[in-house]
Amino acid sequence: MAGTLDWTSALDRPDLLAAPVALALKAWPDGAGAVRVAEIDPDLADTAAFCETYGVALDISANCVVLAAKRSGETQLAACLVLATTRADVNGLARRTLEVRKASFASMDDAVAATGMEYGGITPIGLPPGWPLLVDAAVASTDEVVVGSGVRRSKLLLPGALLATLPGARVLEGLGR
Repeated sequence: MAGTLDWTSALDRPDLLAAPVALALKAWPDGAGAVRVAEIDPDLADTAAFCETYGVALDISANCVVLAAKRSGETQLAACLVLATTRADVNGLARRTLEVRKASFASMDDAVAATGMEYGGITPIGLPPGWPLLVDAAVASTDEVVVGSGVRRSKLLLPGALLATLPGARVLEGLGR
């Protein structure tokens, strides 16, 4: 298992999950059993501090960012998932894939309100229905990957390939640069 954390079945610890994440796991019969959760210090939820403190390698830690994609005066929200060793190609590959004129990071308030998750803990599991989820191929090919749990006080550990099976997921080569 990743790092020094005590990982346990996420289904057994809904208290460590944001409500939308817990609901999504209950509705994901093929994947939920492989998802583990570990409690962490919420002040150490940011990737660099988390990885250093708990001995988790940056190359198995992924960040989920919420994008505001604009086209013809309308804004659509989407999510990108890339390894912590990279940055999402928001204005290139993400923008072209979403077929929008402009893509940028959504504001913290908009991301939190739309997802029902805490900022710094947003995860691809439990995103609102209909959202595009752009997953970097490097994340999907990782044996184990650590992502947020929807709250800052825990993290999830699961096979990267499972993330490619989430609703709205599209795996893209080169999304993380």
